[in-house]
Amino acid sequence: MDIIAKGVVSGIVLAFLIGPVFFTIIQTSIERGFSKGVLVAVGVSVSDTVYIVLSYLGLSQLIVNESLRIYLGYTGGIVLLSFGIYYMFFKNRKMIFHPTEPPKQNGLFRYIAKGFVINGISPMVLVFWIGTVGLATSEFGYTTTMQASIYFSTIVATVFVTDVLKAKLADKLRALITTRFIQILNVTLGIVFIIFGGRLLLYADRIPGL
Repeated sequence: MDIIAKGVVSGIVLAFLIGPVFFTIIQTSIERGFSKGVLVAVGVSVSDTVYIVLSYLGLSQLIVNESLRIYLGYTGGIVLLSFGIYYMFFKNRKMIFHPTEPPKQNGLFRYIAKGFVINGISPMVLVFWIGTVGLATSEFGYTTTMQASIYFSTIVATVFVTDVLKAKLADKLRALITTRFIQILNVTLGIVFIIFGGRLLLYADRIPGL
């Protein structure tokens, strides 16, 4: 129970860090519906799981060397800037929002990929999980596979549940949302992407190492 409790606390802290993923889940749920927001959350969880495995197996030592870390930072920055430009200048063209119309169900995998990419392109996510793995094994003493699995599974599950709640709350607002509001939300999301992308490009050479 102590392991689960610490996992829940860590998951809640991670879940409420405001970043591109937070705004993406809200925007997707309002515009495309609850199920699409959940799919984005699934992609985020898959991305976190991949990073946990890489960190726990020690493969991060090979991945996050100084030159490659800088390269990942620049790549992540460019991708986020591209998302930002798209949402600010292209997403709203000829867009009409129908809150009472059921969202189309095609292209479900792309929403999972959307969550996976947006969560995974930031080197800071990998650095965060490396730090969390170090904390679990050194300070908490979770040296067995069972202990580590319970701790990290609890974190990922907690983040996923909170992301689903975010998606549900955003979906409840659909009936009150207008096309103009969605357009403003898309521009806001674009600005968020550009800010985070710009920060990655400016500070890619200062991303913490191992």
